[in-house]
Amino acid sequence: MRRYDRDCSRLRRPMPASPSSEPPVRRRQDPHRGDGDPAKRLRSLPRRTYRFRILGMSLSALPLAAVLLELDAGWAAWTWVVLSCVLWPHVAFRWAIASRDPLKAELRNFVIDSFLAGSWLPMLHFNLLPSAVLATMVTADKIHSGVRGLWLRSLPWFATGLLLAGLATGFAVDFPSSTAVILATAPLLVVHSLAVAQSSYQLVRRVSRQNLQLAELSQRDGLTGLANRRHWEEGALALATTQRADHAEATLMLLDADRFKQINDRWGHGLGDEVLRAIAVAIDRVLPEGCVAGRLGGDEFVVALPLPVDQAREVADALRVEIAGRRFDRAPELRVSTSIGLAAAPAGEPALREWLEAADRALYAAKSAGRDRAEVAAPQASLED
Repeated sequence: MRRYDRDCSRLRRPMPASPSSEPPVRRRQDPHRGDGDPAKRLRSLPRRTYRFRILGMSLSALPLAAVLLELDAGWAAWTWVVLSCVLWPHVAFRWAIASRDPLKAELRNFVIDSFLAGSWLPMLHFNLLPSAVLATMVTADKIHSGVRGLWLRSLPWFATGLLLAGLATGFAVDFPSSTAVILATAPLLVVHSLAVAQSSYQLVRRVSRQNLQLAELSQRDGLTGLANRRHWEEGALALATTQRADHAEATLMLLDADRFKQINDRWGHGLGDEVLRAIAVAIDRVLPEGCVAGRLGGDEFVVALPLPVDQAREVADALRVEIAGRRFDRAPELRVSTSIGLAAAPAGEPALREWLEAADRALYAAKSAGRDRAEVAAPQASLED
């Protein structure tokens, strides 16, 4: 059929594949990420936490080592640093994934993290900069986990670690931080903060994508992928307003499948759904640019075209041919015909209700004349309310 050069944005998206087409390719999902599912995201917590625990504990060892060197600490303190900063992240991960309840085990690991961090402060003699950074980091990690109230539940364990280590060290205090200690603390402050920020950024991006998907779903018919009625009405009204402002013509096309109830009764609603999807595919393939297509409900579809009625009639005939050529694996003998009603937009302010009623009268005329045809409504004087 003839194509039209009109450069308008379409409110249609690519339609679902026809019944005989290959299935759409789906994006591979990481089973450990739990995208879009809060429950799965929590269950994946041990794996998401593992790399952050390694990073945080490794960086924490730097200021701990710097201070312990200045204090000329004994082997017990160094052993505790190795156990807590080097070995613990791997032990925690294995413990969590081997547990019958990985989430519960990981929450327990978070509490132990707080206990360990609390024990470091007396070992540092409460050296001001690394003590403040370590206390802040361990609290931020709990908040970043996304588990409500975890940081509050971890505070008693932080205090317990601080108390026990303080009893062992006599609560010795030496607040000033030397240049070496400041330099050793800087990587923890900078790198860990940037890592948490990057993770938060990814979460925000994921939520933004999900919000866009929700917005798209709210505008689309779930079965056919065409605009739902509310979204179609907005697009059709905008098209009619634009055409009127440009002194150009517009046409409304209303169509439905002939004897659709008989299709459902004979082959079932599953095949009926395939027929509706096939009609949507045909609409997407045949309609020129600038059309606004939607599903009103049931087997009734509607299209607003930025074309005069004679050209819209050509589109309607081509669409009927396209739909009639669709084949269905579950019912090879089935041939789907459609009846179409067309109504030109008369002069005046656009009013969709009257425009739809005119197209509906033309559709009824097509049904009465034997179906499988397109009929044009008689011109109206105005579309004003």
